[in-house]
Amino acid sequence: MNTLTVKDLERVYDLLAEALDQATPAKAELFLTKLALLSAQTLGDAGVFAELTRSALQDL
Repeated sequence: MNTLTVKDLERVYDLLAEALDQATPAKAELFLTKLALLSAQTLGDAGVFAELTRSALQDL
């Protein structure tokens, strides 16, 4: 798996925040679902995606 630099992670964070603003609160859940599915397709590994999902659920 490729690792992003801190600068790249900050850019991704900013892109995600801007996209959520554009989606509006009413469509944020749909946007995040679409983004997750597109990311899973690009990742190409359902097992890794499951691990990432579990990690994202921690400490909510």
